[in-house]
Parts: sequence; C-alpha cells; structure tokens
Amino acid sequence: MLSQHYKDMCNSASVIRALSVYATERGKEIGYENVFDYTLGNPSVPVPDAFNDAIIDILKTKSSAEAHGYSPNPGNPEVRSIVADSLKRRFGLPYEQKHIFMTSAAASAIAHAVRCVAAPGDEVLTFAPHFPEYYPYINETGAILRTVPAQTEDFQINFEEFEKMMNPKVQAVLINTPNNPTGAAYSAETLKKLAAVLLAKQDEYGHEIFIISDEPYREIVFDNAETPYVSAFYDNTLSCYSFSKSLSIPGERIGYLAVNPKAKDADMIVPMCVQISRGTGHNCPSSVIQQAVGRCIDMTSDLKVYEKNMNILYDELKALGFEVVRPSGTFYIFPRALEDDANAFCEKAKKYDLIMVPSDSFGVKGYFRMAYCIETEKVERSIPVLRRFVEETYR
Repeated sequence: MLSQHYKDMCNSASVIRALSVYATERGKEIGYENVFDYTLGNPSVPVPDAFNDAIIDILKTKSSAEAHGYSPNPGNPEVRSIVADSLKRRFGLPYEQKHIFMTSAAASAIAHAVRCVAAPGDEVLTFAPHFPEYYPYINETGAILRTVPAQTEDFQINFEEFEKMMNPKVQAVLINTPNNPTGAAYSAETLKKLAAVLLAKQDEYGHEIFIISDEPYREIVFDNAETPYVSAFYDNTLSCYSFSKSLSIPGERIGYLAVNPKAKDADMIVPMCVQISRGTGHNCPSSVIQQAVGRCIDMTSDLKVYEKNMNILYDELKALGFEVVRPSGTFYIFPRALEDDANAFCEKAKKYDLIMVPSDSFGVKGYFRMAYCIETEKVERSIPVLRRFVEETYR
C-alpha cells in the first residue's frame, strides 16, 4: 500500500513550482519571451569559464576512479580543506577540514544540521517570511517548525514575538540571510541581539540552542556591502552553504555544512552527518563537481546584473505606489500587494502575463515575490506591462 503521508504531501506541492510550470506552458502558447516569469530563483548569469575549464581538465587528467569514483562520506578531503581554508581566511574563524561536510547543496546541509541538533518532537523556530520548503526540511525529521511573525518594516527579526515563542523545547533557530523572499540581510546589530537572546536562553534551559544559518545568497549583496557572517556572532552555529547561486550551478547540487569550530562538541558533528547520510541515502555529492568547486573556491559568476535588475524594479515599484523594502542582496524583491489578498493580486497579474508568487506560503499575507534572475532586457520590457496592469486594475 502506498504511504498516505506522501500521498497527502502531493496535494500541497510548491506554489512556486506550480507557477513556474504555468509560465512555461504559457510560453508555448505565446512565446516564452512574452511571458514575464518572476517565479523561480534559477540563476540567469553564466557559469565562470574557470568552472567549466576545471571540469574539462579533471576529466582529461584524472583517472576514471579519481574523477568518477566515490569520495569518502564526509566529502573529498582536499576540497574540505580548501573550503575550511577559505572560510578561515575570509571570516577569521579557525575552521579545519574536520569541520566541513560536503552536501548536495544547502537543502541537504539543512537536513543534516537539523538531525544533528533536534530530535522528534523538538522545536525549531524560524522567522517569517521564509522559504516555504523549510516545512518539509524540518518537519520530515520529526522536529516541529514554528514560525515567528514578521517585522515588515525592515524584515529584521521581530524580537518581541521571538522571545514569546522561545521555550525549553526549542533546540535550533533557522535563519536565512540574505533572505529569500525579501532580499533583506540581517544587520550586525540584529545578529548581536539574536546571539544575546540565545545565550541567555541556553543558560535558562540548561541545553545548547543552535543557529542553523542558511546562506546560499551570501555572495549576492548590493551597494558594495558585506553580509555579516553569522558564525562570527554565535558559537553554536552550523552554516549551510550552496554554490548554486554564487557560481550559477544549481543543477550541480553542491554545497557544504560548516561547523563553527567553537560550537559545543564541534568535532562530533561531521561524523554524525556521516551517520545521518546512511539513513537518508544522501551519501556523497559528485566527485567531479566537488573537485571543480575546490578549484574555484573564491570565484563567483558576474553577479552585478542582479543589482541592476533590482534597481530597475525597485524604482518602478516605488513610482507606482507599492510599499517595498529595498533588498540588500539575493535576486528577490518582496512588495506589498495592492490589495489584501495576494493570491487574487497575482491571479490578476497573470492576465497580463506577469507571473509572480503570492506571499502566503512564505508565512506572510498580502505580499508577493518577484525573482528577478532574468535577463535585464526582459526586466525592462516588463516595466510598461507592470504599469498597464496597475493602471487598468487598481487606478
């Protein structure tokens, strides 16, 4: 008999993916160039030539076993050392190879991190708005995800509500900075306050509380700023990183979990991840791709286009009267809809072939997300369509 649990999950599929499929099908009717698809966070800038060159060189110069064989369960040792050295150099923490576990991108890193620090029935808190897939990432472990209401003025942390929701069952706090869907990055002040709250609660409850820091957009920041590194503010932090966005390689599914060397029992966490992999079937990411990212560790794609696209959209949205917090990074913007029902707003926009994601599944009502990781030319062509939609529907 088929599992009823997973049959039920089929009825709650990703809204983002459903809208992306709609946009693709609509493109078959009118030409995809005429569909302004702001649904999926699929990087649009090219992969660095050096990454492709690295793959070619590995395939040409390595033996078949070196290129295609299993890596050890924690990942390729040389690549783990390269990652540790990069983090140590960039952020000043004493990472070593033993603190790095290679994963199938950030999603896998989060899945391992939660299982390391939370048991079934424990609670994990996160902050609205957040990536909808956090629910299956957490709840499928047996832990329970609870969402702290948003602070919509600037999308920093709503500390008043956060402290109300803290209780002895909370084992971890899952954060995402810069954030999907808002583009907001937590300030140093926010992270200092978060660390202070958690340190006090650790003492009160008599157990560790870990931060699980989801960081796939760490390199996509605007105005020449730098995103504060979460582990620098709080020792019990597990950093979950993906190269999907920084190198434009989401289909390669490569990332890592980095254990703060100062965390409680830090040396136990990577060996625990190895054991977790035995139960989840994760095993090891691609050997070739691990080696390729090792050769390109501090490179990124040319990410400037995202800031250009953001400025075009932000300026136009403001001119049209939308309430919107200016993103600090990522390739998302999160305006308030022009009516309370974001689903109705996005349905009306679809009639103009503007495909955007309503905010309900992100844990906030009345907003919508635009993923502007598309060609700038298409962003510019969408502007008069957006104006016409607003003028004809809401003026």
